[in-house]
Amino acid sequence: MAYRKNNTREENPYDERVVFIRRISKKTTGGNYITFSALVVVGDRKGKVGIGLGRGREVPPAIQKGITQAKRNMIQFPLYNETLPHEIKIKYKSSRLILKPAPPGTGLKVGGVVRAVLDVAGVNNASGKIIGTRNQITNAYAIMEAIKQLKPRIVKETVKKEKKVEVKAKDEKVSKKIVDKTEPVKKDVVKKKVEKAIKSSKDVKVKAISKKTSVKKNIKVKVVKKPKTSKKA
Repeated sequence: MAYRKNNTREENPYDERVVFIRRISKKTTGGNYITFSALVVVGDRKGKVGIGLGRGREVPPAIQKGITQAKRNMIQFPLYNETLPHEIKIKYKSSRLILKPAPPGTGLKVGGVVRAVLDVAGVNNASGKIIGTRNQITNAYAIMEAIKQLKPRIVKETVKKEKKVEVKAKDEKVSKKIVDKTEPVKKDVVKKKVEKAIKSSKDVKVKAISKKTSVKKNIKVKVVKKPKTSKKA
């Protein structure tokens, strides 16, 4: 039974870009000795990037060697809103670079190999200037030295001060219903208290509830003692 080979390749998480390919010819006794060199940039567009310089007798082996070397030399640096965290100036051999962060929508306003390195690394907005040599290999190593010196940007937490507003509520006037004194009142409610008042012979205030409304009113119960009458002779 024959088995099929699985030819599906895994997706490459890195973005590989060839910056330039150079043809090198060397004079020898046997004739011209021709080789190729390729500068390759590899990045994941999340702040990780590396460069590699590969050489070979043909172009494809030179590119493959450059990719392998770039993956070995990858560097992680901090990003801030798809731009650089701060401005940086660096001098590497005969190359001088100035890189500055930019607001969203600006794009990459820098040329040469620096643009390729920042684009592959995930920097979408930045501005810069290359001063000095125009050698792309020297500028490539200069941008890598600049990336190593980048530090994460510290954002201070803004605390909003809440103002306390005191609201004075106005006294609400509540209208109360007035109950007529002539309205009949339940006797069962005040029966016990009236009996106590008669025994103690004191005036007592009793709260009673009317039948028609649920409004309470105070009722004074007065106890009047009858005068003692003299016995008939």
